[in-house]
Amino acid sequence: MKKIKIEQHFNQSAEEVWAIFADVTRCDWVPAIEKITLSGDVRSFDMAGLGEVQERIILLDAEQRKLHYSVIKARSVLEHHLAKIHITEAGEGCHFVWETEIAPDEYAPAIEQGMQSAFAQLQKILA
Repeated sequence: MKKIKIEQHFNQSAEEVWAIFADVTRCDWVPAIEKITLSGDVRSFDMAGLGEVQERIILLDAEQRKLHYSVIKARSVLEHHLAKIHITEAGEGCHFVWETEIAPDEYAPAIEQGMQSAFAQLQKILA
């Protein structure tokens, strides 16, 4: 199992950054997704190059500003996927952490590339 981690300090408040993730159907920060639908705790979307993907929202904690989700359906067969986003107050801004566990390992480079692309878009939105 591979682990991927992105960390960043933002000048925006934790609440401002959290607002982007609190709406689990918001997708303007993910370049490869145009629309997300939600049914219960499962969000579904088409991702460029990957086709239909479904993710189960495992944890959405507004007080702690934590989001955990796991891919439950994708074209590729994943043995394990768990992503965690956590945003904490840090001085006048906030600290952002996005971690993903993925297996088999061969999918890690594609997942990391997608995370980096989404993170770059997130930075543009927050600029």
